[in-house]
Amino acid sequence: MSDKTILITGSTDGVGRRVAERLAASGAMVLVHGRDKARAESLLSGIRSAGGKAAFYPADLSSLDKVRALVDAIKHDHDRLDILINNAGIGTSSGDAGRQVSRDGYELRFAVNYLAGFLLTRCLLPLLKASSPARIVNVSSAGQQPIDFSDVMLTRGYSGVRAYCQSKLAQIIFTFDLAEELADTGVTANCLHPATYMDTTMVRQAGVAPMSTVDQGADAILNLAVGAGLEGRTGLYYDGQRPSRANAQAYDAAARHRLRVLSHDLTGLA
Repeated sequence: MSDKTILITGSTDGVGRRVAERLAASGAMVLVHGRDKARAESLLSGIRSAGGKAAFYPADLSSLDKVRALVDAIKHDHDRLDILINNAGIGTSSGDAGRQVSRDGYELRFAVNYLAGFLLTRCLLPLLKASSPARIVNVSSAGQQPIDFSDVMLTRGYSGVRAYCQSKLAQIIFTFDLAEELADTGVTANCLHPATYMDTTMVRQAGVAPMSTVDQGADAILNLAVGAGLEGRTGLYYDGQRPSRANAQAYDAAARHRLRVLSHDLTGLA
């Protein structure tokens, strides 16, 4: 792994942090992303003191302009990207805030959990293709709900759970669509539900008792990111380390097309 460069979004805390630690320990150059500078510095200090390599790239993924700035910073500093792990996200609980919107005016969970990763991935594709064989891993969830294309921003009947589950299915649909597009490029795209109710800040904020560890989730993510058994395999959804089936809408070609068109429109991509 000593010649590999890996970007992990949402890697200053939770399962993303553990994945960053373990990949750095294997010799990879780890690009850490997050919003909390203190947590990032703590992670980088630990990685470097153990002889690893890491750099911090701050960005607020609720702003598409900040996503674009993140892309620019990575392209400026690195001439290759071997693995992209889209792990950043926000959970089901919004406290008493109710429906929230991003800097761009989009429903917050759809914006952060899905649109930011969509834009980041598409903008980094040239770097990934140039580094092929390369891998894209989208950290989704078993919590999935079909997208209501008549009200994607959930202006009616909003709930944090519904918003979260819709955003996570959007990630999966995007993964399948991207895998087909990249079939002959040497870049694979897979997604997974890492583990159920890991012991993370997100789970605790939702008021749920943890059922699994961050190491279990990290094992599952690393399986897709660097596992020898996944070499060349693409367009897959995993539950932990087991191949599984996502919500039926993920296999609907019409839904995939509608989401693709909508995503390009919302992010301003040509």
